[in-house]
Amino acid sequence: MKISMTNFFLISYCCSSTRTAGTSKGSTCSPSSSAGSATPDAKTPPVQNKSLQNVKHEPHPAMAFWQNRSISLVDMYIDNTDSTDNVGQINFSLEYDFENMTLILRIIQGKDLPAKDISGTSDPYVRVTLLPDKKHRLETKIKRRTLNPRWNETLYFEGFPIQKLQSRVLHLHVFDYDRFSRDDSIGEVFLPLCQVDFSEKPVFWKALKPPAKDKCGELLVSLCYHPTNSTLTLTLLKARNLKAKDINGKSDPYVKVWLQFGEKRIEKRKTPVYKCTLNPVFNETFTFNVPWEKIRECSLDVLVMDFDNIGRNELIGRILLAGKNGTGASETKHWQDMITKPRQTVVQWHRLKPE
Repeated sequence: MKISMTNFFLISYCCSSTRTAGTSKGSTCSPSSSAGSATPDAKTPPVQNKSLQNVKHEPHPAMAFWQNRSISLVDMYIDNTDSTDNVGQINFSLEYDFENMTLILRIIQGKDLPAKDISGTSDPYVRVTLLPDKKHRLETKIKRRTLNPRWNETLYFEGFPIQKLQSRVLHLHVFDYDRFSRDDSIGEVFLPLCQVDFSEKPVFWKALKPPAKDKCGELLVSLCYHPTNSTLTLTLLKARNLKAKDINGKSDPYVKVWLQFGEKRIEKRKTPVYKCTLNPVFNETFTFNVPWEKIRECSLDVLVMDFDNIGRNELIGRILLAGKNGTGASETKHWQDMITKPRQTVVQWHRLKPE
């Protein structure tokens, strides 16, 4: 259900400060560290607050209006994705200070995040917004070289009446910090705040999902190397949940493979085109001659393309299978497994990258 954000008629919240990793500026919307705060598991008795009682039991017409609007937000951010799309988990808690009209978000920890660096780790931090407002955001500190970060930080969103808060969606987006290039997206979670019971201090474990723009589908491939005859074998088995590129909601996928030595492309192979499908079964095998002494220097650039009769063929997604500088830890591990298990076929699913 697609709904334009402009249809919500929400009042913009004026919040002048932002936070960069490890620093904070200003007081409005400014986070602070809370490593010594109370444990997030502790439950508190229901808040004896008139405004809370009104929200939960006797909503007045204005409150009903906001709740109806929030139903649209639930529709927009409802999670229909398969659990295989998960890219780790995030643990956080929520609390609402009625007296000061402040949302208190404690970001506790992350678990089983994917590796984004060639070292097999990541440098994760969390960026937080209250949608549909994307302009004002808060960020946690960066945790270095870990896939199971412990942030233990508290972020404050001040000046939010409960009616206004229930029209917002909490967006937690985990990134991998990169000093020399653009930070990599790890995963995100959306929580419509109209679903949260603020009479308690709820604690959540939520599965992180890859951003929609990064969802290109997955490709099942096998690798095998025979040192005795210097044969590298790549089998393209099938793909699933490919990104639709055509107006009919489908694609016409085929796969193009380049054998590379360093940055130099040596040999190209292609599969046939499979019409009107997002889940093609290829079962295509390609063999390349690669001497043993060169196997660690070469790579396979695998591009899933959408065929177009009229215009230019479009890239759906790609992976680079290589012993180093692959498109991810999964691709690098697959290549290394192939080398350490000669003459054995190693099969693995890979998430396609958008570029």
